[in-house]
Amino acid sequence: MCLAVPGKVVGIGKRDSTPMASVDFGGVVKEVCIAYVPEAEVGEYVIVHVGFALQRLDEESALASLRLFEELGLLEEEFGDPWGRAAAEAGLTETALTEAAVTNADIPEVTEAQKEPR
Repeated sequence: MCLAVPGKVVGIGKRDSTPMASVDFGGVVKEVCIAYVPEAEVGEYVIVHVGFALQRLDEESALASLRLFEELGLLEEEFGDPWGRAAAEAGLTETALTEAAVTNADIPEVTEAQKEPR
């Protein structure tokens, strides 16, 4: 599901000539185009959909929306760990993931003598 999610502007700049902002979504910071809301300032909240800030939003409304999204589990769906979610959907358990990590950790390092010359 794609949501328009409120986030807090923590930095403003430009990429090429496009106005961009770093937007914090509860600890997840993403780069967002702010061409539609060029008046946005650091510390303000904006509603973001597919990488574009669509409008400014007051803090009270933004926080209320974020609380509701959190209660409904929508923030985890939108910003959660994609690898963990994929593993869960594939039916892998925490134990299986840990065993795979341990198995991979047992692979010895390649020494300089073993490397092929370039």
